[in-house]
Amino acid sequence: MLTKEGCQSRRSRLLNRLAAQMDVPELVIADPIHLRYLANFHVDPFSLGAEFGGLLVIGRDESTTLYHDNRLPGSVQSAQVDRVVVVPWYDGQSAGKGRRRLALLPALASHGGRIHDALNDPLGPTIIEAIAKLRRQKDPDEIELLRSCMRATEAGHAWARTNLHEGMTELDVYEGVFQACSTAAGKPAIVYGDFAISPGSARRGGPPTNQVLRIGDTFILDYSVILFGYRSDFTNTLVVGGQPTSEQKRLFDACVKAMAAGESHLKAGATCQSIYDAVRAVFAGENLADAFPHHAGHGLGLEHPEAPFIVRNSSETLVEGDVVTLEPGLYVDGVGGFRIEHNYLITAKGYDRLSNHEIAFD
Repeated sequence: MLTKEGCQSRRSRLLNRLAAQMDVPELVIADPIHLRYLANFHVDPFSLGAEFGGLLVIGRDESTTLYHDNRLPGSVQSAQVDRVVVVPWYDGQSAGKGRRRLALLPALASHGGRIHDALNDPLGPTIIEAIAKLRRQKDPDEIELLRSCMRATEAGHAWARTNLHEGMTELDVYEGVFQACSTAAGKPAIVYGDFAISPGSARRGGPPTNQVLRIGDTFILDYSVILFGYRSDFTNTLVVGGQPTSEQKRLFDACVKAMAAGESHLKAGATCQSIYDAVRAVFAGENLADAFPHHAGHGLGLEHPEAPFIVRNSSETLVEGDVVTLEPGLYVDGVGGFRIEHNYLITAKGYDRLSNHEIAFD
């Protein structure tokens, strides 16, 4: 989970960024992503409190008060704040006090009645942009959480390479991957993404269905594991039966070469455009550029995707502390779809690859 020191540092940097624009004595923050980032306020999604949040009040002196209702799960007790005020709503024996989301209204009223990171608040866009810029450069406690997500995700990929076979359904694969990831994480985890047979351009991914795997199908396994709000996102493509045709092998090999080309440009100061161009150039050299219809990668952390975006016509530049993906993909009708992906921490001189699954079609 996020540390006390990390949360304090992020709040301090936010206040410093906002010093010139703040017209209020304190900030009232409510966006669930902001509460995770600034206070480690995490509502366990496997609970009746899922989708409900709280209010974080940050004073100019960096003092913090957190308000939340009394029906939230034990995960919120790990919040890194000075003071917690639990608001009574429902005790399981008497009628709840009005609509649940309105239980925090008195707390909001006692702090000026404004949620300052709301879109309709005068400070809202400024705060949202300031936090987004801070989030680009991941702190050590964030990196540790991301590494935990990576290890769990690797376990699922390893399971799939060992167990995927003809006659399974896409849902069978999902269930096996989910179990492997949750076991590796040591707790229930959210696992979502693409668990899909790809015949080519008509289906580049998608959630699992009852479709049955057959020999020669290309199966795209592109998924994320979420722990405490942070997430992984990396990919492998398997050929059912492990015996690709020559054209399937050509697509797979081109993706591997394109990933290596993109990696050669990964470092702080590199433009996202240069990375995208390096990936696409490999495909162009193989007369496959038209089969590459999407981004070459993106940022990753509390959201998926998030900045920076490695796309054509990008104006963004990598900064030290970015966590990004590279995901070259090719989709040719009558041959199949292939996509591979790794996750990287950007450093001053290059990168630290965070994902270590085996990229192989068998």
